[in-house]
Amino acid sequence: QVQLVESGGGLVQAGGSLKVSCTVSGVIFGLYASDWYRQAPGKQRELVASITSISSTNYADTVKGRFTISRDNAENTVYLQMNNLKPEDTGVYYCRIQRRGSPDTYWGQGTQVTVSS
Repeated sequence: QVQLVESGGGLVQAGGSLKVSCTVSGVIFGLYASDWYRQAPGKQRELVASITSISSTNYADTVKGRFTISRDNAENTVYLQMNNLKPEDTGVYYCRIQRRGSPDTYWGQGTQVTVSS
């Protein structure tokens, strides 16, 4: 059974930092690319950051220079370090993993991040 468990969300003031984590079980994590998405109230889910199985990264323009995605294959975990947070970063953050060349895609349950002004 594949499980993705996110943690580390919370309430922070604008300008502050948070680090969210997603721990994966039930698959060989090193074979999967991973993404962080977020969904604000009343808005569509949007891609925030991606990391491939060989740790190449990509970011949405809205978070470039502020967020860093990383992975630790030994710990089966992907991270999102968020610095200089803004109120518009508020939302539920979801982790997703996807294996290249395969339809296998899995989502976590989400973790709430709230940035107060």
